[in-house]
Amino acid sequence: MIYDYEKTPVEYSIKSEQDYEVYKFKAVYNEEHYKENNYQYVHVFEPYSNIKGDIIFVHGIGPRNIEYLEWYARYFRENGFRTSVVILPYHLNRKPSNMIAGDPFYSSEPEECVKLFHNSVKDIRRTIDLIECFKGYKKDKLYLMGVSFGGIIGTMSLALDKRIKKGILMITGGNWRWINFYSPYTQRVRDAYEKYGNSFGCRNEESCIKYRKDALSLVKKNISSIEDIFNNTPITCYHYDPLSYAKFVNQDVLFIRGIFDKIIPQRSTDELIELLPNKKVKKIPTGHKTSILFKKIVGSWVINYLEKY
Repeated sequence: MIYDYEKTPVEYSIKSEQDYEVYKFKAVYNEEHYKENNYQYVHVFEPYSNIKGDIIFVHGIGPRNIEYLEWYARYFRENGFRTSVVILPYHLNRKPSNMIAGDPFYSSEPEECVKLFHNSVKDIRRTIDLIECFKGYKKDKLYLMGVSFGGIIGTMSLALDKRIKKGILMITGGNWRWINFYSPYTQRVRDAYEKYGNSFGCRNEESCIKYRKDALSLVKKNISSIEDIFNNTPITCYHYDPLSYAKFVNQDVLFIRGIFDKIIPQRSTDELIELLPNKKVKKIPTGHKTSILFKKIVGSWVINYLEKY
């Protein structure tokens, strides 16, 4: 399957940067067009005392997401959790200087997105290979937190890699119909649909509905295994839709939603939550970007969740 890779020892280099270490190692795939993406970078925030566990942190798309979200990594470190921030494809060192961070993910072509999203999942899984080599690693204390787009990749990763024991998914959702056609952040995807279409003939929401009129029901009825995602769906956008993977996230999940989130439409969030079997939902009275104003509350929720539940 596309999310699999050959597991080999991780050969890495380490560079000190501010108050964290940057681990650099070869990705398990080759990027044909952007060679910068052939190496992974992980920012590791190491606690100063005993390590309670490891958190993989997955950021959102865009040039300003990583720096401010690393507040969480520092907070978790202060509370005894080593936190590894996975730099996703086409961000920071993993992109050409003239590229807007994360831009290739805004594609109207499902065949391209399948590859890009599953490469990101491979990055998460390869980072786990790295963490397994760390001093103080406990295999029953490995967790993942994904924010926004990081929650999309995080949902897929939780379904596909059971080394992760608990998940925290924040201001995220599923079902590409709602995200691509109703989020103000995906106007460029809508423009690409209108200008270029894709290999399935989709040019707007109306043509998308032909394949995705009720994606939630289709997932419920047609998908009973990971293999069914690839064999029992009418179009390949299901292959990288977190909605398809949610029912296979059998780990406990803390889901944090923004009541006034518009960037991830409410129907998108509702449907993903509905399919997660073992979730605990908390709400914050914010939109998407303003969720950072509740970072201390969210941080305390996460620590409490990992330590007490």
